[in-house]
Amino acid sequence: MADSSFIVLLFQLFKSNLVLIVFTFIIKHLLRNKYGSGISHIPGPSLAAWTDLWRVNNVRKGKSHMTMIELHKKYGKLVRTAPNVIDVSDAAEIPKIYDIKGAFYLILSVLWKGKAQMSLFSSRDQVYHRELKRKAGNMYSMTSLLEMEDSIDECTALFVKILGELADKGEAMDLGAWLQYYAFDVIGEISFNKKFGFLEKGGDLDDMMATIDGILFYSTVIGQVPYLHPFLLGNPLLPVFVPQVESWNHVVNFTVQAMKARSDSGSPKKETSKDMLSRCLSANLSEDDILILLSTNVFAGSDTTAIALRSTIYHLLKNPSCLSTVLEELDANSHRLSSFITYKESKDYLPYMNAALKEGMRVHPSVGLLLERYVPKGGATICGAYIPEGTTVGINAWTVHFDEKVFEDPESFRPERWLTRDEKKLAEMEKSFFSFGAGSR
Repeated sequence: MADSSFIVLLFQLFKSNLVLIVFTFIIKHLLRNKYGSGISHIPGPSLAAWTDLWRVNNVRKGKSHMTMIELHKKYGKLVRTAPNVIDVSDAAEIPKIYDIKGAFYLILSVLWKGKAQMSLFSSRDQVYHRELKRKAGNMYSMTSLLEMEDSIDECTALFVKILGELADKGEAMDLGAWLQYYAFDVIGEISFNKKFGFLEKGGDLDDMMATIDGILFYSTVIGQVPYLHPFLLGNPLLPVFVPQVESWNHVVNFTVQAMKARSDSGSPKKETSKDMLSRCLSANLSEDDILILLSTNVFAGSDTTAIALRSTIYHLLKNPSCLSTVLEELDANSHRLSSFITYKESKDYLPYMNAALKEGMRVHPSVGLLLERYVPKGGATICGAYIPEGTTVGINAWTVHFDEKVFEDPESFRPERWLTRDEKKLAEMEKSFFSFGAGSR
C-alpha cells in the first residue's frame, strides 16, 4: 500500500511539474545550441545561433541566396546561419573546405530496392566513391562529352525547328519552359541515346519535371535539418509500408525502362554508341550503379543546364549591346562555323559568346545553396578564425560571385570582364567562379 502511494505521489509530482521539466529541457537545448558548438564567436542573425528554424525559413522563402549576399556584406566573410553551420564567402578557402561531404548530401541519394543508393554526387564513402569514379569517371571527361556532340545537335535541330514553327504561327511561348524541355532531351540523348520526348510533346512528360521540382524542394528545405530526413522520406520503413513510394520517382522509372530495353535488344549498340548507358555497360558496372549514375545525370544535369541557358539568354535580351556583340561575332565568323557550332569552333572563334555564357552562369548560378562540408578532426582555421571539428561549413556560389572585391559592379551583366588582358585579375575571377562547385566529390 505504501509502495503504491509512493508511486502515485511521484506521478503527481511529475505531472504537476511537467511544464517546468519541458521548459527546462528546451532552455538547456537552446543554450547548448548557442554556446556549446564552439562557434559563438562567429557573427550572424541572432535567431540562427539558437535554432535551425532560421535557416529552414530562410531557404523556404526562396530568396536565401540574396539574403546571404546581404548578410556577408553586414557581417563579413563568415556568417553563422545555424547552431553548427557557418557560411563562408571567401574563394581563397575553397581548397581547404572542399573535402568531405556533409549530411545534406544523404538526402540527394536515389531510393531504390528499399534503401537510399549513394552516387558519385551524394556518396560520403571515400572508398566507394574512388572505386566508382575509377570505373565511370571517364564518362564525364571532356573527350567523352565531345564524342556526343552529334547527339546534342539532333536535339538542337529539333528545337530550332519547333521554334520556327511557333514563330510562323505568331504564338507567344514560354522560352524558359522550352529551354528546360530542350535540356531534358539533351540529357536523354547523352545518357540513353534516346530523347525523353519533352520537345515533341511541348510539356512535362510522365511528371518527370514535377518529380524533380518536388524532390528539389524537399531536399532544399529538409537539407537544412538533415537529421529529420530519417523520419520522413529517408525512413527505411517507408518502402516497407508504402511499397509504391519507389514508383513515384519517374526519373528512376525511365532509367529502369531504358536499361531493360537495351538489355532486351541484346545491347547491339554497346560497342558503337557513345551514350553513357553504353559506356556503363562496357565498363561492366552493376545494374544498381548504372541506375544510380544515369538517374543522377537527369537530376543534376537537366535543371542546372536549363538555368544556365535561361540566365544567359535573359541577360543578353536585357542588354541589347551585349546581344549585338554576340551576333556580330557570329556573323564575322559565319564562314568558318558549322551549321551547329562545335565546342572547338566556339573556343577558337567566339570568345565573346563564351564570355557571355560564363557571365550568365556567374550572375545566376544554378545552385543557390551552401555546398556543405564538415570540418575534419582537429578543427581548421578559416578566414583567420578557428572552427572546431564537426562544424558544417561551405560556400554559396552566389556570395562569391557577387563579391565586389573580385567582380567590379557584380550586379551588372558584363561578359567583357572575362576578356581582360590582366592575367592576375582573370586568375582571381576564375578562382572565384563556383558554378560547378569544387573538390573531387
